Amino acid sequence: MPDDIGKKLVAAMKDPNNLESQESIAKAMELTRAYASSGSTTHFSTVTKLFYDLFEMFETGKDPRTK
Repeated sequence: MPDDIGKKLVAAMKDPNNLESQESIAKAMELTRAYASSGSTTHFSTVTKLFYDLFEMFETGKDPRTK
């Protein structure tokens, strides 16, 4: 299994039948969708960054802001 979070995300998106990261994707997608629909976004890149950070948080259990 890839250690890099980006590789895990790509692998999970390419193979939706692999259940290993699907829960993290679902949670990140739900929270990102709520944020994007709230009208608080000022630029599209904030939405993608938020999704990536949330996915990382759900996969690793660590706060991505502590990098």
